[in-house]
Amino acid sequence: MPFSLSLYSGQMCTTPQAIYVPKSGIETLEGHLSFDDVAAALAKAVQAFLSDNDRACTVLGALQSPVTEARIDKCRGLGEIVLDSEPREHIQFPKARTHTPLILKVGAEQKAAYSEERFGPISFIVATESTAHSIELARDVIREKGAITLGGYTTDETVAEQFEELAMEVATPLSLNLDGGLFVNQSAAYSDFHATGGNPAANASLCNQAFVASRFVVVQSRRHGQSN
Repeated sequence: MPFSLSLYSGQMCTTPQAIYVPKSGIETLEGHLSFDDVAAALAKAVQAFLSDNDRACTVLGALQSPVTEARIDKCRGLGEIVLDSEPREHIQFPKARTHTPLILKVGAEQKAAYSEERFGPISFIVATESTAHSIELARDVIREKGAITLGGYTTDETVAEQFEELAMEVATPLSLNLDGGLFVNQSAAYSDFHATGGNPAANASLCNQAFVASRFVVVQSRRHGQSN
């Protein structure tokens, strides 16, 4: 099943289903952040963004099925809760099923929890041994399960190149150090190549050249442009 992954390097691998962060934490412009600090910061940012209920309901939309709603409750036991999911009432559609994200902390050894697509507002922050370990786990999961998109964040150009090599190896579109407003899957039909057809998440791209040569796939890497 397709899902999203993000990698954070030791200097600094979206909403992603699995976020890999080294146990030792990351370095930022504001100083060192521990793994728990990173998890808390992500939870705080989500809480702040959803603090206005009207905005939250517009952004979150509605859950398409009671099964998805039940999955949130079922997944609470898969890890340590960093941010719990809560229902929200839409002022225009009071009967809509709207829930905020559930964010969980798990260890790298809990692969059964974070390597499956948990459809719905459910994300895992995975504690890894190092950046290299994060890349290794991402490679294994994508090869086995596939991924629609991959996000990477680092201040080290060498690590950035490793992220790009990973993306090419597992044929997954990479968004590198992108922030601000992002598409829900970071890649969108008609503006980017959505899926590649090169990993188990999808057997074709929405912009596929298979009618020319089916053995080739497209893997993209995106960054913010540098201003002159």
